[in-house]
Amino acid sequence: MTTTAHASVAPGKKSLFASLELDTRLLGMIGAFVVLCLVFNVLTDGRFLSARNIFNLTIQSVSVAIMATGMVFVIVTRNIDLSVGSLLATASAIMAVTQTSLLPNLLGLGLGHPLIAPLTIVVGLLAGTLIGAFHGVLIGYLLIPAFIVTLGGLLVWRNVAWYITGGQTIGPLDPYFQLFGGINGTLGETWSWVFGGIFAVAAVWAIFNARRNKIAHDFPVKPLWAEVTLAGLAMAVILGFVWLLNSYEIPTARLRRIFEARGEVMPDGFVAGYGLPISVLLLVVVALVMTVVARKTRFGRYVFATGGNPDAAELSGINTRMLTVKVFALMGFLCALSAVVASARLTNHANDIGTLDELRVIAAAVIGGTALAGGIGTIYGAVLGALIMQSLQSGMAMVGVDAPFQNIVVGAVLVLAVLVDILYRKRWGTR
Repeated sequence: MTTTAHASVAPGKKSLFASLELDTRLLGMIGAFVVLCLVFNVLTDGRFLSARNIFNLTIQSVSVAIMATGMVFVIVTRNIDLSVGSLLATASAIMAVTQTSLLPNLLGLGLGHPLIAPLTIVVGLLAGTLIGAFHGVLIGYLLIPAFIVTLGGLLVWRNVAWYITGGQTIGPLDPYFQLFGGINGTLGETWSWVFGGIFAVAAVWAIFNARRNKIAHDFPVKPLWAEVTLAGLAMAVILGFVWLLNSYEIPTARLRRIFEARGEVMPDGFVAGYGLPISVLLLVVVALVMTVVARKTRFGRYVFATGGNPDAAELSGINTRMLTVKVFALMGFLCALSAVVASARLTNHANDIGTLDELRVIAAAVIGGTALAGGIGTIYGAVLGALIMQSLQSGMAMVGVDAPFQNIVVGAVLVLAVLVDILYRKRWGTR
């Protein structure tokens, strides 16, 4: 939901991009991402854009991307949350102890029982939501600045996580729980094509449904060829992504173990791809839901109205204090959901889980076009920002850049992103 000023163009004389009405900020991010990938691909002799690395890149981006969708709402309402990495650690610690100690002792359920994973996730999501709501109460009703509350939360929850686990790494985690981690939970080639087809059809339907609604309300619409072009691009991107993930083949030794676990013998020459990771599917669902919430619900309209002008929003009857509680509760819920993905990917809970994620999440939201002044931000932009951040870090790691210098680059990119945002909004006359 961005506000962009464009010069009027006479009908029939519009350029290709003007006819497609693409967001120039989005095009800039996509262009930067493509250039970044091409540069690293050259520096790594083609390894960066291999199916294996793209697969790893997507599952590594999920936890930050999920939290970035919530950070959009936080920043849009002119707040900030510096505690997301520590809150993730606390939720991860709670879920690790729940599935390895509490549930076995209280209910006699051992790892591998079908109820372990769902009960654990419910406990973790509830804990994250309550902690986020607690932050919201301190900010919305006690009027403590969000910077101070969440800075304190950064220190408090990181060390609460340490005390919950006694400073120990806890693992391995439940095998069903690990399905949300990426490589341990994928859909396989067939189901990946099924979901890819569903998403492709849904994208085309969304484009033409929006066109039909505009026509019904006498709003101007793009030329039909422009809509068809956008629909074709959407289908190509979705199905191309599925094809790329299916191209990453499961190692022969692992395939053989899978067949042996089923009491079967693997046929000679048998190959299979990993397909779409469950964690990536989860991110897609979260992004779609958050987009609908932002654009189609009263809560979403209140969030952007409050960020645009808090005083006017309050005078118009919006309970901005309760809205703040809801936004931070949502942020806490998404932190706990990210904790599921992050700990499942590691197959254990570690004390350093989520370290510096607050920097990555805020950077992803800002790179994605969320204005620190409030009122403007997009969910898809935050997801793309998270992917850019992870690509930058992964590329530097593959090239052999030291970890300290990687953090220097990430910090510099965050500052540069804010500068670009300021210049962009001055150029187009937006806030």
